[in-house]
Amino acid sequence: MPAQQIWQTRPETPSDIGDIRRINLAAFDTAAEADLVDALRADPAWIDGLSIISATADGVAVGYALLTRCHLDDTPALCLAPCSVLPEYQRRGAGSAAIRAVLTAAKAAGESFVVVLGHPGYYPRFGFRRASQYGIRLTIDVPDDALMATSLTDRPLPGGTVRYAAPFGI
Repeated sequence: MPAQQIWQTRPETPSDIGDIRRINLAAFDTAAEADLVDALRADPAWIDGLSIISATADGVAVGYALLTRCHLDDTPALCLAPCSVLPEYQRRGAGSAAIRAVLTAAKAAGESFVVVLGHPGYYPRFGFRRASQYGIRLTIDVPDDALMATSLTDRPLPGGTVRYAAPFGI
């Protein structure tokens, strides 16, 4: 398989649920992220069309990105989590394709703000910047550079404390 590849991206369908769980179980050391996605599907934070898979040319799902509702104080925003790729497809663009597709879908749906708690060396390529520079914070201690945020529009990011959906447990 070539190192660079064109990935198909599309919103999750009911037939993808098993594949998404398989991707998350393979990508992480525990079942926590796979269980989180299952719990979020049943939560009011779930937004149809913002659960995106990336697939090979023959349609095999290998990557995943999810945006769900959160708030910055009282301002509606989205949380990017989890993002995952089957280990044998990592570092080939499948994850980036899913993230770009889910951010594009969110913007098309009229969403403005997205936060992510993740690797500070990875997410800036998608427009994310250190959240603390906007006055955005969490109720738990995390490294300052790990919490990032972006605006999908020209609206400035509001400050505030991130309120995640209940399944996150934060």
